[in-house]
Amino acid sequence: MSARIKDLVRVATARLGREQAGGGGASSSSSGFVRRQSTARLGGGGTSFRRQPQPMAPTVRTVYCNDREANAPVVYKGNSVSTTKYSILTFVPKGLFEQFRRVANLYFLMISILSTTPISPVHPVTNVVPLSLVLLVSLIKEAFEDWKRFQNDMSINNAHVDILQGQRWESTPWKRLQVGDIVRIKQDGYFPADLLFLSSTNPDGVCYIETANLDGETNLKIRKALERTWDFVTPEKASGFKGEVQCEQPNNSLYTFTGNLIVDKQTIPLSPNQLLLRGCSLRNTEYIVGAVIFTGHETKVMMNSMNVPSKRSTLEKKLDKLILALFATLFSMCVIGAIGSGVFINEKYFYLGLRGKVEDQFNPKNRFVVTILTMFTLITLYSTIIPISLYVSIEMIKFIQCTQFINNDLHMYHAESDTPALARTSNLNEELGQVEYIFSDKTGTLTRNLMEFFKCSIGGEMYGTGITEIEKGGAERAGIKIDDDEGKRSASAVHEKGFNFDDARIMRGAWRNEPNPEACKEFFRCLAICHTVLPEGEETPEKITYQAASPDEAALVAAAKNFGFFFYRRTPTTVMVRESHVERMGSIQDVPYEILNVLEFNSTRKRQSVVCRFPNGRLVLYCKGADNVVYERLTDGNHDMKKTSREHLEQFGSAGLRTLCLAYRDLSREQYEIWNEKFVQAKSSLRDRDKKLDEVAELIEKDLILIGCTAIEDKLQEGVPTCIETLSAAGIKIWVLTGDKMETAINIAYACSLVNNDTKQFIISSETDAIRQAEDRGDPVEIARVIKDSVKQSLKSFHEEARHSLISTPERRLALIIDGRCLMYALDPTLRVDLLGLSLICHSVVCCRVSPLQKAQVTSLVKKGARKITLSIGDGANDVSMIQAAHVGIGISGQEGMQAVMASDFAIAQFRFLTDLLLVHGRWSYLRLCKVITYFFYKNLTFTLTQFWFTFQTGFSGQRFYDDWNQSLYNVIFTALPVIIVGLFDKDVSASLSKRYPQLYKEGIRNSFFKWRVIAVWGFFAFYQSIVFFYFTASASRHGQGSSGKILGLWDVSTMAFSCVVENVYFVIYVLMSTFFFYLTLLLVPIIALFGDFLYLSIQRWLFPYDYQIIQEQHRDEPHEYSRVQLPETSHLSPEEARSYMISMLPRESSKHTGFAFDSPGYESFFASQQGVGVPHKAWDVARRASMKQQRAGKS
Repeated sequence: MSARIKDLVRVATARLGREQAGGGGASSSSSGFVRRQSTARLGGGGTSFRRQPQPMAPTVRTVYCNDREANAPVVYKGNSVSTTKYSILTFVPKGLFEQFRRVANLYFLMISILSTTPISPVHPVTNVVPLSLVLLVSLIKEAFEDWKRFQNDMSINNAHVDILQGQRWESTPWKRLQVGDIVRIKQDGYFPADLLFLSSTNPDGVCYIETANLDGETNLKIRKALERTWDFVTPEKASGFKGEVQCEQPNNSLYTFTGNLIVDKQTIPLSPNQLLLRGCSLRNTEYIVGAVIFTGHETKVMMNSMNVPSKRSTLEKKLDKLILALFATLFSMCVIGAIGSGVFINEKYFYLGLRGKVEDQFNPKNRFVVTILTMFTLITLYSTIIPISLYVSIEMIKFIQCTQFINNDLHMYHAESDTPALARTSNLNEELGQVEYIFSDKTGTLTRNLMEFFKCSIGGEMYGTGITEIEKGGAERAGIKIDDDEGKRSASAVHEKGFNFDDARIMRGAWRNEPNPEACKEFFRCLAICHTVLPEGEETPEKITYQAASPDEAALVAAAKNFGFFFYRRTPTTVMVRESHVERMGSIQDVPYEILNVLEFNSTRKRQSVVCRFPNGRLVLYCKGADNVVYERLTDGNHDMKKTSREHLEQFGSAGLRTLCLAYRDLSREQYEIWNEKFVQAKSSLRDRDKKLDEVAELIEKDLILIGCTAIEDKLQEGVPTCIETLSAAGIKIWVLTGDKMETAINIAYACSLVNNDTKQFIISSETDAIRQAEDRGDPVEIARVIKDSVKQSLKSFHEEARHSLISTPERRLALIIDGRCLMYALDPTLRVDLLGLSLICHSVVCCRVSPLQKAQVTSLVKKGARKITLSIGDGANDVSMIQAAHVGIGISGQEGMQAVMASDFAIAQFRFLTDLLLVHGRWSYLRLCKVITYFFYKNLTFTLTQFWFTFQTGFSGQRFYDDWNQSLYNVIFTALPVIIVGLFDKDVSASLSKRYPQLYKEGIRNSFFKWRVIAVWGFFAFYQSIVFFYFTASASRHGQGSSGKILGLWDVSTMAFSCVVENVYFVIYVLMSTFFFYLTLLLVPIIALFGDFLYLSIQRWLFPYDYQIIQEQHRDEPHEYSRVQLPETSHLSPEEARSYMISMLPRESSKHTGFAFDSPGYESFFASQQGVGVPHKAWDVARRASMKQQRAGKS
């Protein structure tokens, strides 16, 4: 497959992966981030007759491999996929339907229809032209986006794959694949459909796949074919394969698959290990052979192609209310005009020709009909009060803000990972300027998710002498100064990727001299054997690399390597470990351990176990997992070690370290064989397989012997404490939602400056004596009652205490800390109000041991219960539900794949970039869009009211004041550019001042610039100025004459009024321009009209200033600050990118006005020549150089 095709596949599957994050079926066995959709399970397990497809139950799919005729009676979907939104036939109707879902567009459609009737005072072009322009622009945008999708789909559908035809491989387009076909995928190729893995060129039927296009994870995953199908590698042998697959129906669960393969009346169970998903790629394998199971839109990745929940900004929702207010204003004006028309119409006005046969609209004998018809006439006439181009202008402004400002901001560019900020949607820009609550994950979001083995406890003895960042921060808060110990590390200390350990007692074989060397040996073997890591590269400790499902696993295996137990090779049934110093100091031996069973880790089990056989025949079960899970399964006795190890676990947690417990159990041959029989039965089950496997695992994961525990450090990201302090000063409250233990979460909160020694903490924990006593009695109903009563009592007492503290010591910070078990009951409908009340009083909240679902529930609680603007930020698959539940979702491009990014609205590389995203871009976007919307409201109301005053001069007849073309193009041409310029470039203060004074952000939280009071002020000036525009213009031109001696007519007066409104003259006839009245009117009327604005703004700025106006006055004499980003490393930049970066750093000319900060274009080539940067010359540089020469000459 060509590189072009690979890129297209990558883009397409990435897009689908983004969408799948919105689907409920995307769940991870390792993190359990979203509750799974109910997956179709098989009913019976009997065999069916060959070549005669039996009637299928709704939950069963039967596929005959390598036999198209047998599959023909069941019409399966083809392998051609389409991700387009429209087709040739549906584009116009569906596109128009999407556009007319907007109230404003639907309104103008009705107005356009009315304008074609005889009662309309304006030509149809007045309303049809602007509506057509708006629809045309929107449809062109939709068509362009859909055309790109179509091209991408065609390129993918026409990519080629090898398919088995007879006894040879033939290249065939993907779109022609059918269910049951046998295909060959070569190395680095993409799987064209969901395949049943049959055979591989690697020994033991193993292949390695990369799922980066599916979930963003670049670590390789191992897949193993059934032993029964290993031989079907060559086309000659593959052509003889005639198997029947009975499996679940297509579903969107990426990580589950149940089915059976029936070959020669032998039924073999299938698992996800034999399924290769469309969009994944083959790595480190010459080629594999597979059978097509699901095709096209029935593949799992396509089944996940659901839209991310649609989000509308709060400002846009308030805009709808403003539109409704304009509707009400329009209706009032029309009612006044209609009633006036019914009253005014009379035969006494003989010069109107109302006697005899006249139109119904002007028939004095039927005033009611006149009133009704005039009502419709005025609705058409005043239709300009609703700004038809508002939505298009806002979309254009938001789109440019995202693509040009946010995406290209060097302040949010992470050079180390070469990751810029990415706005994945342009609908929520202004929402970033109003966020009041941030919900953050801990691991990978506040921390780096670069795990390092830091300390451990073996046999009750603690090892490791390092000091964590959190311990240093705690000591500093206590007034104890700790020197940097980097220079004091022992000679045995090792610091490499995944391993940062210093303790000479167990390094380099010294563990043999420890009091319990056997425990050390079991500890290191557990680290080297109990995992699913894949080794890559040369089989030497220095050059080998580990591909792990999580950074924690890679760190543990790296630790085993440095302790002398070097894992270097894996086969489907064997793990090879090079053990040093076991028999004697300096001895090295390669030991093969046969892996008999793997009991995988998942979010429910919270542990992983392997059953292995030593070369001497010893059978051992090694287990590692969360401390509470492992301790429940320990054998009786050895209480001193258990107590000591628990104390060590608490110390590790207090230091902010991630802990795991390690245990083992020796098995007899009889024990294992009895258990393994049950395990095989559970694994072969087609109904509730996962549940049965968990039940069988419980039978053997008991009576364990504790070996020790590990402590892994996950350091804070750079700049996190400073960022949190800045955001807190901006009035934003930050909640941390994590799955870690309470001690770890509290210490991370201290390190992040969320909590300090003066903070009053309200802790709600399930680790109380009353709850422990209830647990000892073992009654689940009583346990639930005791926990709920405890949570209820704690919430009420803490709420009262918090309210009292708020009154007595309002400056004291409050923090709520609650664990997931208590949170489950606190989220109960009967306690939810109390939880919300206490949480809103507190400055910060820390939720520990929470599930992904609880993260989303907490976010929704504040979003819906408190009606506050919320933002969720995370980096892992388990954060997707929280990200989608908030108003704004931020994904961190981190170590845990790209699922959080693909489900997010904005993506950044580091938590600290939130400062720029919210305080700079978010605040600017909010201010700009508030001005754009209120300006639209003002200019359209002014324009329409001018027409309204003219109605009183025309007997309420509906006579238009403006020319048809002036009225049609008022919004889309004459006044479009100023609004867009304001929406793109207006700044109240610079970016550096926005971050220096974070309190400015509070104006967005309070929504200070889009309140009804602000709109009322704009409405008042629209009312005042419309009166000035109409009556001053009409009065000034009442006796005016042109050069020909004729008095000025309606067109002349209306054009002058229109010019005053627009303040720009495009086409005015010579006769009009040659009159004195025109110039006098154009000069005086805007001055009089704007006098009220200047007066109001002056009084407001001096007596009732906004915060940003105070900052403007404080820094009015300072030059405009252009913060310059110094990239840590620029060697990766191309010459063109480096030159662009140099240009961006050149000085700019800025406005000296303090009220507005429109930045004029920089004279790049002129300044560049002064700095020695090569830039193409521009026309204005000649004038620029001339002016500089004059200045120099004047100085000399």
